[in-house]
Amino acid sequence: MPTTRMKKLSDCILAIDAGTQSIRAVIIDLEGNLLDIVKTPIEPYFSTKPGWTEQDPLYYWKILCSTTKQLLRKNKSYSHIIKGVTLTTQRATVINLDKDGNPLRPAIVWLDQRKAEVEHFPSGILRLVLKAAGMLEALEHTIRDGECNWIRQNQPEIWDKTHKFLLLSGFFSYKLCDEYVDSVGCTVGYLPFDFKTQQWAKPGDMKWKMFPMNPSVLPKLVRPSELLGYISKKASRETGIPAGLPLIAAAADKACEVLGAGCLTPEIACLSYGTTATIETTNPNYVEIIPFFPPYPSATPGSYNTEVMIYRGYWMVSWFKKEFGLREMQIAERRHIAPEALFDELIRDIPPGSMGLTLQPYWSPGVKIPGPEAKGAIIGFGDVHTRAHIYRAIIEGLAYALREGKARTEKRNKVPITAIRVAGGGSQSRQAMQITADIFNLPAEKPHTYETSALGAAIDAAVGLKFYPDFSDAVKAMTRVRERFEPIAKNRDLYQQLYEKVYLKMYSKLKPLYDDIRTITGYPPAK
Repeated sequence: MPTTRMKKLSDCILAIDAGTQSIRAVIIDLEGNLLDIVKTPIEPYFSTKPGWTEQDPLYYWKILCSTTKQLLRKNKSYSHIIKGVTLTTQRATVINLDKDGNPLRPAIVWLDQRKAEVEHFPSGILRLVLKAAGMLEALEHTIRDGECNWIRQNQPEIWDKTHKFLLLSGFFSYKLCDEYVDSVGCTVGYLPFDFKTQQWAKPGDMKWKMFPMNPSVLPKLVRPSELLGYISKKASRETGIPAGLPLIAAAADKACEVLGAGCLTPEIACLSYGTTATIETTNPNYVEIIPFFPPYPSATPGSYNTEVMIYRGYWMVSWFKKEFGLREMQIAERRHIAPEALFDELIRDIPPGSMGLTLQPYWSPGVKIPGPEAKGAIIGFGDVHTRAHIYRAIIEGLAYALREGKARTEKRNKVPITAIRVAGGGSQSRQAMQITADIFNLPAEKPHTYETSALGAAIDAAVGLKFYPDFSDAVKAMTRVRERFEPIAKNRDLYQQLYEKVYLKMYSKLKPLYDDIRTITGYPPAK
């Protein structure tokens, strides 16, 4: 094992975090303290057709450059003690590059809803076997969601010119160090990737039939904490990052959140209250929480993140803000505060359980659980209910759904979850944190920093740069719990009854109606 480098408190790491809503550049020391941060909001996407979500790859790069330049310009004293750079990004956003490394078309963002056609695979006996196993629709759903398939079918001239087909993380790695390389930990998307072995699928694997492409268009993969390359002179001029600094592989933003929250073992779950809400654990073993749906690569090399996802998650807060929160948005603008702070005040006096108003947060259909017919629902309305009750019911419904995910995770992991850490934007709401503690009947712990994704990436870099001998030591040194929200007994008991007697029964009782709606309206499409 390499000798552990003697660390000095002055040493630090530059972490770049490119999410759906913003790009952040953060200077983090070896005790996990955020020394400074610059956050630049971005337009998540533009849409030229309903359901399409795209963005110019060079727009992402331009914002990254301006963000790092601004951070380093105002922190010139740190430039000589930054020992490495690391990168985490949103998942499953894909980019086509030509032989000169230039984008051939806009990036297709992970929120995109366009569908490819299912062509010649699966067929024959395999098709019959998959249908008998109840997996045919899920497999075909995956094929239709493959952006590479849609481009190949609808823009063959683009696909023919594609020299490299990269995730956003791989595009940034190329721009930063002039190498077509990406992290295993970032490889989450519709690609011929073997999630069990955490490498590109072997020849003959059916994933090459699901996502046909020449293997040469894919980047080289390295594991989290390994070297991606060095900051090039060209990238240094554009970003302000000193040339020659090592770029250390991290993982996708959700995986880095899990690591940054200190969740290294399966009994500690990380709830991510972001655009997509998830419950995740880190497991050294390959475990499918939903059969045939793989766990994703962890930010710790060789491990897996089990995940149950609520696709629209805390996007629903943005939806509520847009549709019902004009008053709070106007007041917040005058007071120079976030509207969410006023929403916390709005629901402070709403009793737990929202006076029976119960929400099922399936605003976007699933693949297997819930099924593709699923829709969102709110039941229990009475004349006492206001928009404040609806807002609280959103927070409660998301917590119910993630608690159901906890039960599925425990069953498959065969390990009880005894602690929960909450990351993402929703963790800034004290009401959401208390609701989470009450519904899960566990202390809801908030990490010492909101920027858990950047912190997780920095932990990868700290281990890769040999400041710590292993991830256990790095997590002990760089993460800690800032605040705990204990369950309130009377709230817990009420939520327990609503969860068991109402929430868990909603989907099975409403599913026949969802099926009828799908048949009558054609939405979601049942191809």
